[in-house]
Amino acid sequence: MIESNQLLFFLSALGAFNGFILSLYFAVNAKKKIFANYFLSLLLLVLSIRIIKSVFFYFNPNLSNIFIQIGLSACVLIGPFLFLYLKSYTDSKPRNWIKHVLPYLAAITVLGFFYPYVEHKSIWSCWIVRVIYFQWFVYIILSFRYIQPIIQKLKAKENLKKLEVWFLSIFLGVAFIWAAYTTAAYTSYIVGALSFTFILYLIVLLLIFRNSNENNFYQEKEKYKNKEIDLGMQDLIGQKLSIIIQKELYLNPDFSLEEAAKELKVTKHLLSQYVNEILGKSFSNLIKEYRIEKAKRLLETEKNFTLESLGYDSGFNSKSSFFTAFKKITGSTPAEYQKSYSKKILKSEFDNIN
Repeated sequence: MIESNQLLFFLSALGAFNGFILSLYFAVNAKKKIFANYFLSLLLLVLSIRIIKSVFFYFNPNLSNIFIQIGLSACVLIGPFLFLYLKSYTDSKPRNWIKHVLPYLAAITVLGFFYPYVEHKSIWSCWIVRVIYFQWFVYIILSFRYIQPIIQKLKAKENLKKLEVWFLSIFLGVAFIWAAYTTAAYTSYIVGALSFTFILYLIVLLLIFRNSNENNFYQEKEKYKNKEIDLGMQDLIGQKLSIIIQKELYLNPDFSLEEAAKELKVTKHLLSQYVNEILGKSFSNLIKEYRIEKAKRLLETEKNFTLESLGYDSGFNSKSSFFTAFKKITGSTPAEYQKSYSKKILKSEFDNIN
């Protein structure tokens, strides 16, 4: 029994220790002008503080109350640092990061000063910790907006970039740790610490792959048989692509690269190479563009379509994938596009009358 406890302590404490090391690693990398690494470093730091508190409290219930308070207080910054790290993917230097950190840091400091854990254990257990976990959950929800496009790519069976797999792993890891702590009353208090160790080693594994020289993160890039496509073949494939539009083959939600190559009577490798190297996009994105053009025509000519049915009639297999693709390609929602087009037509008619 003693040996099993020692192993449990070793595994759970190891994650916290390595979390500190990784936090230092990313902090140093941040000097290379990778601003997002500061947030990742701080995220791992506050997670490690929370985990080390759990480990020592589990194996030593008489742990000093000040360490318990510090460990619980660290949770208030986990959500914000997760959000800021993922947000930095679209904004290299988030200008409003202070408002996501300082107010919570000031609040938990003031709260800890006037209601120290040692004197107000019941308040911390019943109220403060619950509020902290709720705030953590809210930031997980807010962070999901930066993960949603990656989820959509997974649903569309598109290849993920290395960075996208990395972000998805970080998000799911933090969400899993939150779930482990919020359900600890029904499982075991040490589950959160053990889950952090497990997730941390998965993240380390991803980090190793991320820094490798492979082109793709978890899928090997398709190797083209031809290093270069001659001009004649480029013209031929360019002309053949119009067949997909003329026959509206893209309206099939399951239309694939293999089916397109068969229809156009070219090899899959050659078609993939043309779309990637000559058009500068993936095949799935090309098909999405065709579908959005179809949707735009329907929005401009049809009045009895619901926006949901419009997506299905344009070749999308879900409402969410249609809305996401439309917004990404046109910069507006289908409803906004339809409204803008109607205004343009009315203005044109008014100008003609005058």
